[in-house]
Amino acid sequence: MAAMKPRTGDGPLEVAKEGRSLIMRVPIDGGGRLVLEINDDEANALREALVGVTE
Repeated sequence: MAAMKPRTGDGPLEVAKEGRSLIMRVPIDGGGRLVLEINDDEANALREALVGVTE
């Protein structure tokens, strides 16, 4: 039986390049992480959307 470890720190936002994709890990409220696999076009669209609302 595998040992169960409590989730203590979900860590910061992370993005890693794996092959042709970008893997983005986003901590979410209540614990855990949202893991997204996006391509370069989707990453650029996300950047433009975020810049538009943060300026």
